[in-house]
Amino acid sequence: MVTLDKLREDMRNKYAIDKEIRQVEVMADTIDECLADAAVQLDSKVSNLQYEVVERGSDGFLGMGKKHWTLKIYQDPTTVVKAKKLASDGLIIDDEEEEQVQIQNRDGLFYVRHFASDIVLKVIPAIGEGLPVDLHEVLAAVKQPDTLEIDESLIKKYVKSGTDDEYNVVGTYKHVQAGDALVSVDVTKDEMKASIVVSPPGKSGAEASPELIVRSLQSQGVIEQCIDLKKVYEFVDNPVYNIPFEVAAAIQPTDGQDAYLSYNFEIDPKKLKAKVSETGNINYHELNQIQNVISDQPLAVKIPAERGKGGKTIFGRYLEAKNGKDIQIQLGENVRLDRDGVTIKAAIDGEVMLVNGKVTVVPIKYLDAVNVKTGDIKFVGTVVIKGAVEEGYKVEATNIEVNGNVDPSVLIATENIIVRQGIHGKGTGYIKAGKSLWAKFIDQTNVEVEENVIVYDYIMNSNVTAMRNILLRGKRAQINGGHLLATEEVCAKYIGSSGGGTETIIEVGIDPRAKIRLVELQKQQGDKTSKYNTNELDIQNLEQTKKVRKRLPQDKEEKLTKLKNENKELEEQLDDINAEINKIQSHLKDLKAVGKVKVEETVYAGVKIYVRDLMDEIKMDTKHLTFSYDKGFPTPKHSDYEPPSLKQEEIDGITE
Repeated sequence: MVTLDKLREDMRNKYAIDKEIRQVEVMADTIDECLADAAVQLDSKVSNLQYEVVERGSDGFLGMGKKHWTLKIYQDPTTVVKAKKLASDGLIIDDEEEEQVQIQNRDGLFYVRHFASDIVLKVIPAIGEGLPVDLHEVLAAVKQPDTLEIDESLIKKYVKSGTDDEYNVVGTYKHVQAGDALVSVDVTKDEMKASIVVSPPGKSGAEASPELIVRSLQSQGVIEQCIDLKKVYEFVDNPVYNIPFEVAAAIQPTDGQDAYLSYNFEIDPKKLKAKVSETGNINYHELNQIQNVISDQPLAVKIPAERGKGGKTIFGRYLEAKNGKDIQIQLGENVRLDRDGVTIKAAIDGEVMLVNGKVTVVPIKYLDAVNVKTGDIKFVGTVVIKGAVEEGYKVEATNIEVNGNVDPSVLIATENIIVRQGIHGKGTGYIKAGKSLWAKFIDQTNVEVEENVIVYDYIMNSNVTAMRNILLRGKRAQINGGHLLATEEVCAKYIGSSGGGTETIIEVGIDPRAKIRLVELQKQQGDKTSKYNTNELDIQNLEQTKKVRKRLPQDKEEKLTKLKNENKELEEQLDDINAEINKIQSHLKDLKAVGKVKVEETVYAGVKIYVRDLMDEIKMDTKHLTFSYDKGFPTPKHSDYEPPSLKQEEIDGITE
C-alpha cells in the first residue's frame, strides 16, 4: 500500500537526486557534437548523458537555410546516484569497467503516421529502466476525428512488444487526397547529392511514406544504390517540412592503395622495448635491442598495389578511381628475394634492420661494451666488443671477440671466443665455446671448449676443460692452481708455483666431459649407497622389534613401509648409476688418445699429473719434461720436452 508518508519520502529522494544533476544548454551542427561539447562541460561520458531537444536542426539546401541543433543536456540520474554511492564508499570505477557494467536506459518511443488511407504505427520499446510506451497516449494519437477504424488488440500487441522498427497498419482514416504532402527532389549540379523538400500535409492528407520518398527519388533518375534508407526513415520519423533534407549521396570512388612492404620485424629501433616484469620493473639484462634472424627466415613481404574501386553519381554516372602505384623491391646486404618474387628472406644468420630503407641482415654486431646500457646480448652472428664485458652480464653468439677485459660474466659461443685482454672470473665466471678459446689470461673462471684453449699469459685457479688441447704461450705461460682436463695435450712453460700453494691438477688422455660426468656419478653412487645402508640398518631394527613384540605402533609401521619403498627406489637408481659408470669407464679405457703434458721450463713440486689412469704427484721441481702414457709404467712416463703438436694456424688468433 502506498501511503502519503511513502510518497513524501520518494519525493524528497527524487528532489535530492535532482539537486545533484547538472545540466547545460548546447548549440551545434549535430546532436553528436552537442553531446561531445556537453560531456566536456559536465566532466562526464557521452553515454552517461540524456537530453531534450529545444530546437531541431537542419542541414539546409546547399548551405542555405541551415539550422543548428539546440539541446538541453543533463546527466543520467542513475549514474549520478551510482557515482555518489561509490564516492561515499571510498571507491572509484574506471571508464572501461563502467562501460561494461552500465545499463543503458531509454524511454520507449512511438510514431503514428498516415500513409495513403492507412493509419500506421511504429513502436520502439523502452530499454533498461526507461519508461514504457503508454497505451493511452498511443490510442489518443490514433483516434483522430478523421479516423474510420482501428484494431485496438493489434495496437496493444505492438505497444507491448514493439514493431521491429517498422511501420505497421493499425487502422484507416478518411483520406483527403488533396491534402497529401508533396515531395520534390533537388539534385546538386555535380550529381553528388540529392535532397527532398516536403510540404506539410493538409487536413486528412497523407504524410510522406518511405515508399513515396524512394519513388520520388527514382522518378528523378536517382539510382537505388545511392539512396540512404536510414535518412529516409529518419525524415519519416521526424519530418522537417519545407526545408531541404539530404537523403541520397553519390558512391564515392576509392583510390587503390599503393604497394608497400609489410615487415616481420620492428623497423623503428626506438620501439624495441626492454622486458618488464609483472610488477612493472624493467629487466636491464633483457633490453631486447637485437632482432635476430636465421638464414631463410622471411623478413618482409610486398603487398601488391590495389586497383581503385570506381564510384557512381546519384544518376549512375561512373566516377573513376586511381589505381595504387607499384614499387620496386630494393634489397640490402645478405638478403634475397624468394621465388614468389614478393618475399624478402635472410641469406645468412644475423641481425635484421633497415639500412637506407633497405632490408639488411648484418652478420657482425659491434658494441662499445656490455653493461647496463646493452643488457645481456644474444646474437646469431659474431659479436665484437670494443671494451669490457662487465660483471653479471651474459653474451651468447656464434663468435665472440672482446677487446677489453671480461669481468665475472657468462660468454657462450657456438664457435670461437677471443678475449684480447684477460678473464677475471672471481669464481663465478663461465666461458663455453663450441670450438676454441683464445685469451691473454684466465683467472678463477670455469671454462668448457670443444677444441682448444690457447692462453698467452697464465691460467690461475680455474677449472678448464678442452676436448683437444690446452696451450699456454708467451713469456710467462704458467698454470697455477685449478683443475685442467684435455683429451690430447696440456702445454705450458710453468705448471704449479715455487713453494706449493693452491693445488694444481692436470689430466690428459681422457674424455674430459666423460670424466666430469664420471666424478658426478661416483659422488651420487657414494651418497645413495650411504643412504641405502642407513635405511637398511633402520629396517633391520624395526623388523627385529616387530618380531619380538608381534606388532609395531602405527607410526613405526608406516616408517618401516616408507623405508622399504625408499630403498627399493635407491636400488633402482644405483643400478642405473652403476651401469652408466661402467659404460663411461669402458669408454675412457678404449680411448685412442694417448695424451701428453709438456713442460717447457719447470713443473713444481705438489702438482698432480694424470695421463689416462696413471697419476704422478711431483715430489720435486723438475725441468723440460714431457709426461706420457706407457702401459709398462705405474706412473706417467717422463721424457725430454717436446714442442706442442698444434699447427701454427690453429694457435694464431690472439697476439701479444
